[in-house]
Amino acid sequence: MEKLPGGANRTDGPQPRAEGHSVLFRVDAATVVRPAGEVVFRELSWTFHEGETWAVVGPVASGKTALGDLMAGRLRVTNGTVEWPLVDRLRAAGRVVNWPSEIVGWVGFKEESRLFSYTRHYYQQRFNFIEPNDDLTLDAFLRSGLTVADETVRAAAARLGIAELLPLSFIKLSNGQTRRARIARSLLAHPEILVLDEPFVGLDLDGRREASEIIGRITAAGVRVVLITARDRVPDWVTHVLELTDRRATFRGTRNLYQPPAGVTGTMHPAPRSAAAGVGEPVIEMRNVNVTYGGKAILRGIDWTVRAGERWAVVGPNGSGKTTLLSLICGDHPQAYSNDVAVFGRRRGGGESIWDIKRRIGLVSPELHFYFSEPLTADRAAATGFFDVLVARRTTPEQDATVRDLFDYFGVAEVADRPFARLSTGQQRIFLLIRALVKDPPLLILDEPFQVLDAQTAERARAWIDERLAADRTVLFVTHNESELPRTVTRRLRLNEGVMVEVR
Repeated sequence: MEKLPGGANRTDGPQPRAEGHSVLFRVDAATVVRPAGEVVFRELSWTFHEGETWAVVGPVASGKTALGDLMAGRLRVTNGTVEWPLVDRLRAAGRVVNWPSEIVGWVGFKEESRLFSYTRHYYQQRFNFIEPNDDLTLDAFLRSGLTVADETVRAAAARLGIAELLPLSFIKLSNGQTRRARIARSLLAHPEILVLDEPFVGLDLDGRREASEIIGRITAAGVRVVLITARDRVPDWVTHVLELTDRRATFRGTRNLYQPPAGVTGTMHPAPRSAAAGVGEPVIEMRNVNVTYGGKAILRGIDWTVRAGERWAVVGPNGSGKTTLLSLICGDHPQAYSNDVAVFGRRRGGGESIWDIKRRIGLVSPELHFYFSEPLTADRAAATGFFDVLVARRTTPEQDATVRDLFDYFGVAEVADRPFARLSTGQQRIFLLIRALVKDPPLLILDEPFQVLDAQTAERARAWIDERLAADRTVLFVTHNESELPRTVTRRLRLNEGVMVEVR
């Protein structure tokens, strides 16, 4: 048995290694720091052998993404050792490798590269016309900077199930489609090691199963994969698990020996029960709403009324129209003005500005996360929620106190003054959730709010909604996992292929 720091009551067997299995990467008793000097790991030890496929798991801020940075050579070791035997072997064979990052492919939470950056776009472009000079098709994204034949690009796209999307604008792809596209491009670059950071986030059950099967086939074909994922979503094709807690390894061993800590999946809540229609004033009114792109119907005949104080689950598979529905409510979609859509009694196109619309809405969504790129500290990023902007604004002492109270509630006060961009994806999502809550809006729209959060943080957020949110506040909660729903969510709208198939 191997005893690990921080895991006195946890045990695992020694890492099994077949004779002749070469070491790819090794870190031993290492203290790891970022370029600015912030300590990322202490006494970290881990060895990655040929023939192994690792899942890296752990709660928010445990260091999962930082491990990928370490493998790519982007972090510094001040004590202990870090080795790249694979790099040494490639150099000995005559290959020019200047930095480990040249052989480590990375597919993280969002695309930020010379090919595509969300900082060069704005969210509403997903629904608007894009100038040809600003457009980037999926086909161009896959082949940019690479010398690859057309049939190779098509084969890579087909392998990931996105071949039919090649002519489409990259910015208009869904979250799941974008993630597949980035995996396909990484494979076209032939990385020696491919790190996939939360590839199942934002996918429905069928989408997660399909993505897992695709990645499983990739590993079976010989691609070395390191998967960063939730502790309860370790696929069968993974051979080994590395668990990180408080930036230390608390388990490393074979998948069949790994047992997630008790409670990592959170409290299971039943699906919402049918509730009588609210008696409050209408907050959202849609009458025969239809949205079409290029002849394809995205929403069809939507008739829906949400009243003050009602709390709705909005569910449905990927591509069912949920994001488009929310964009109509928030005023981000231009077709809101050609449809009969009213929010707080004001019909779209009645002369109100987009800021009039957003003033009474609190929003967190994956898309907002993608486009939030201002160089702000965590507390200043959360405070932008008072003004519905993505840039810093002067706040009052009362507003600052509200931010501090929420930071204390979610247990993140110690990183309030750290740059938002340097926080983990999970920490960023906590602060964007706080951003949606700060002004106590009459309408709270939570689009997949618990993506990449650990179960304990998600439970804390549910408790806020159930116990602290005033009864007259209206909630729309979008999820692929109905066990995430707060208990006070009692109504449900289910979409499928743009049609309302269930309203209760």
